Amino acid sequence: MILKKAFFGIFLAIFLTSCQFTETLVLNEDGSGKMSLEMDMNEMMAFGAGMGDSIATKIDTIISMKQFLIEKKDSISQLPEKQQEKLKKIENFNIHTVMNTESGEMLFNVFTDFKKVDEANELFNGFSETSKLMPQMGNDMKIEKDESSDDIIGVSYSFKKGKFKRDAYIKDKEKHLQQVDSLKGSEAFMGSMMYTLKYTFPKRIVKSSIEDARYSLDGRTIEVERSFIEYFKNPDVLDLQVEIEK
Repeated sequence: MILKKAFFGIFLAIFLTSCQFTETLVLNEDGSGKMSLEMDMNEMMAFGAGMGDSIATKIDTIISMKQFLIEKKDSISQLPEKQQEKLKKIENFNIHTVMNTESGEMLFNVFTDFKKVDEANELFNGFSETSKLMPQMGNDMKIEKDESSDDIIGVSYSFKKGKFKRDAYIKDKEKHLQQVDSLKGSEAFMGSMMYTLKYTFPKRIVKSSIEDARYSLDGRTIEVERSFIEYFKNPDVLDLQVEIEK
């Protein structure tokens, strides 16, 4: 257990310190819309560029999870039932992966369209599950058994009568405390890692629950930024309530 916790902390210090997360929402008046969660790893690529010669790699691909699950149904049938259920829940998600070693670009984006915003509640689960399927250096995507990857943080979205709500919560308090403890030795290296919300609504925003939020000139887009480590320790810091014009 001690070794596992130490490895987790080292992994985050090296890998995640160079990542920036952006959660984007575009909401229509009828409650439909689009949502995405992007992980920007350009800084990590720039760091790697100075580590010596490597094979030039260019990837720019969008993969439909629905099609992917059909193609990999035989492999999926061999997974534990719990993991199969997770994959089934994200069949309407898509994965956009960009990697260019020459330009130092690396992006990983999970996105989906929805008819009702609460359909996006599986976005974090979708990001967690699909990130395991990222192609590396052009290799085929693989599905592997992983029964220890339960999500720690969940998010619930709702939009009713012009009022939008984002509510983040801890799914497993014991596992959350273990991972927070694992981060103690890495916090100093994670100061630049940010988590940003960027939400666009069908009408002008008249009220929001976050005082230091930024707004677009037309008043329809709100942007909130927090330290990722702060958000990971206390998901409530990105809880958001927005009221738009009637």
